[in-house]
Amino acid sequence: MTRRARSAFHVRRAVALVSTGLMLGGTLWSGALQAADWPVTPQQKGTAQKVAQEGVALSDLAANAPDAYTVKPHDTLWDISKLFLKSPWRWPELWGMNLQQIRNPHWIYPSQVLTLEKSGGRARLRIGGQVGPDGTVKLEPRVRSSELGNDALASIPFNLIEPFLNEAVIFQTDELAQAPRIVATQEGRVLLARGDTAYVRGGDLSNGTEYRIFREPKPLRDPTTHEVLGYEATYVGAAEYTRQGETRVDAEGKSEIVPATFRVTSVRQEAGIGDRLAVVPPREFTNYAPHAPQGPMSGQIVSLYGDALTAGQNQIVALNRGAVDGMERGHVLALVRTGVRVVDATDPSRPVIKLPDERNGLLFVFRVFDRMSYALILTVKDPVKPGDRFTQP
Repeated sequence: MTRRARSAFHVRRAVALVSTGLMLGGTLWSGALQAADWPVTPQQKGTAQKVAQEGVALSDLAANAPDAYTVKPHDTLWDISKLFLKSPWRWPELWGMNLQQIRNPHWIYPSQVLTLEKSGGRARLRIGGQVGPDGTVKLEPRVRSSELGNDALASIPFNLIEPFLNEAVIFQTDELAQAPRIVATQEGRVLLARGDTAYVRGGDLSNGTEYRIFREPKPLRDPTTHEVLGYEATYVGAAEYTRQGETRVDAEGKSEIVPATFRVTSVRQEAGIGDRLAVVPPREFTNYAPHAPQGPMSGQIVSLYGDALTAGQNQIVALNRGAVDGMERGHVLALVRTGVRVVDATDPSRPVIKLPDERNGLLFVFRVFDRMSYALILTVKDPVKPGDRFTQP
């Protein structure tokens, strides 16, 4: 296995480990894992402890919540929560239904059996074992001592957002204008594909060897105030810094510039002269456990990622709220469709009336910048467009 292949393997493995969302079952971990900084907030833990004592009101259960469910390999935290609760992001309550059996809220495994118990108008979730070959369920707690649980499930379908973790970037300023740029190509080619050589000048090339290639940064403006909140550039591909540039004196004593050399390692579209380079930042391995904002949160969609005029399920949108506004990775937000104005044809005076705003779907925030965020459309009824509103769910 090559060095690059090994690196890619470890990245995929780490993503699978760190981006998981919920564990249902008694599990003992090694000291290294126990020391990990899993992002369970005090509020989430307090909710779980309260629910562990009281249970969940039957009115909070999903209409068709099963009496028992066996976890499947391709389930996610979102899938499991949605089975039992009306609001899938209320995972701490699902965790807290049986706090004694749930030692760590960040892991869930296939073949575990979840049993729903109802009494006194409340519901509690009991965690079983695994289904045996004869169909019986062994309910004793299990001890896991294997490597970090390769079969653990993700909180949401991680493959939907993984490509955007490095590609979708909002720059705080128009910094790409001063970034290193492609000034020439191998053998004078107009466009560069994977494996081609690019010659680069300008900017700071001392920060690393792996770079992203971007094109045409555009300002992103708040739909209401029209203030520039950041700059989004089209992702072109990636390149590797292979040889340093220099300024030297030729045989005639004249100064000449020799650009740095890069090798294009991947492309989303063909690269060309004028495209800008930005160093690949450290990967943000994090937990994406869905949760609602702790306080009021509302705003608008600034833009749709890509060239689409409208967006649907599993597409990416940019929001006009970021870290300074209290936005966090994992926030679940409600999409709101603004009611349109129509003429009441049944009234002789034909007044213009405004239809009420309606809930249109759910967003899942997965990248947070200073003043903006990227979110995945989890569910939607009608197509989403810039200017549409969102609120806490």
